[in-house]
Amino acid sequence: MLLRRCLEGEGFSVAEAKEGQEVFACLDREPVHLITLDLNLGKDNGLDLARQIRKDRSIPIIMLTGKSDAIDRVVGLELGADDYLVKPFELRELVARIRAVLRRTASAAPPPAHVFVFEAWSLDINRRSLKRPDGSDADLTTGEFNLLQAFVQRPHRVLSRDDIMDLLKGHDWSPLDRSVDNLIARLRKKIESDSERPTLIKTVRGAGYMFAADVNRHGK
Repeated sequence: MLLRRCLEGEGFSVAEAKEGQEVFACLDREPVHLITLDLNLGKDNGLDLARQIRKDRSIPIIMLTGKSDAIDRVVGLELGADDYLVKPFELRELVARIRAVLRRTASAAPPPAHVFVFEAWSLDINRRSLKRPDGSDADLTTGEFNLLQAFVQRPHRVLSRDDIMDLLKGHDWSPLDRSVDNLIARLRKKIESDSERPTLIKTVRGAGYMFAADVNRHGK
């Protein structure tokens, strides 16, 4: 609460997560420009969580810990943390380090990925267009495009129906209807070679759906 009040008072928008699952739900739900990561997150270890984040994300991380062991600091930085702060610390120092890391990463950041290529298909987020492997345009509804965008930005990750509902904000969902399944069925008919035997959007029984293709990201 103290950190939230301090950072919001400095003009930052703050989201909180108490364990790893909540961290990734937050990262999928909204754009995040920096993470302050405590090494002690309930049942999760902050070092392990940093390793998971670094697998497919380049969001800057500042690690916070009550430990003073230099080994922890070295391991944290080797895992990809951009800075490391030991408790207790002055809030002004944390804010200064946050601003410094944001400045440093902003100047070094590559152009954002706007084009996602999978199985010779090409999804252009800026132009909101999808091109087939032969170069022709595929006609997608707004819902189908947004669903495909959600999938290609999270390849090889299982998304539950609730996850998909959260990602596709602006749609009127009913927890009891089959709207998500129907939307996925329509998208499959447009991008799968055989919608009855899908290879791109796979059903994970009892869990949800997963985009199974490898995705390459390109700035534009």
